[in-house]
Amino acid sequence: MIDVDGYRPNVGIVLLNADGRLFWARRINRDGWQFPQGGMRTDETPLEAMYRELEEETGLAAHHVEVISATHGWLRYRLPHRYVRHHQRPTCIGQKQVWFLLKLVGGEEALKLDACDKPEFDIWRWVDFWYPAAHVVNFKRQVYERALRHFAPLVEELFSVTLGTLPPREDAGVPPTGPGNGREAA
Repeated sequence: MIDVDGYRPNVGIVLLNADGRLFWARRINRDGWQFPQGGMRTDETPLEAMYRELEEETGLAAHHVEVISATHGWLRYRLPHRYVRHHQRPTCIGQKQVWFLLKLVGGEEALKLDACDKPEFDIWRWVDFWYPAAHVVNFKRQVYERALRHFAPLVEELFSVTLGTLPPREDAGVPPTGPGNGREAA
């Protein structure tokens, strides 16, 4: 489903653990890391699409998470020219997304990257709040920055922390490091 402007409706998911760190996953057979996200079906609301994508990409069901917030309206990004399939009609030039902030309410053992037939991710980690905005693929950075800026005050209040401001961008190819570095898919 592509809208009249060439954007595919999509949802993005920012998942928090009990320490206020974010779920960050590597795309299967690729070097790119990102948040869970996926396209909406014509018969779905953004919330319904979010729960479906959450389960497909992380194995988590609705009872494993608490919805904290969502962005208002669509956040858009354009695909680089090399990724646009000009021979397809309608032509998709990018994605428009509603972002959801979720809190994991159970243990991380519920995370299962191989919960569907075609897994999206092969490894995941917990990272600091601003890390994804500086390390996602370049064409998604502005949307990640906007979503995280929207959610930052809520996370600060929820965890009684000060996140500060978005740090300067770093090399997107460096994998995250540090304690609590996630699990590989089985």
